[in-house]
Amino acid sequence: MGSSYRRKMTPEMRAKQFQPFAALVGLTEALKSKEKIVVPKIELSEERREELDEIMGTVSEGNILKVVYFRNGEYLQITGVLSKIDIMERRLQIVNTRIKFSDIYDIEVLD
Repeated sequence: MGSSYRRKMTPEMRAKQFQPFAALVGLTEALKSKEKIVVPKIELSEERREELDEIMGTVSEGNILKVVYFRNGEYLQITGVLSKIDIMERRLQIVNTRIKFSDIYDIEVLD
């Protein structure tokens, strides 16, 4: 009778058998993109634009802001430290996110 010799698995080989299996590469991303509801950009009234301009005049680098803004067919919200404000370019930067003034829907100074 022949002996059956079974080679011991290395820890790397053993770990591979428990890794998630993605039979369809990119399926998760494709499904997430289908979940996104694209909305048109809301045109702000002149009065609302003036209110936002007033708030923008009071903020300075280092302030903590909560900003709702439009990007790529959806409204996003970010809260963080205002790291840069560029009046000439009409853009602000919260941490690493750059936002055009014209894309801001709402802004709140938290500190």
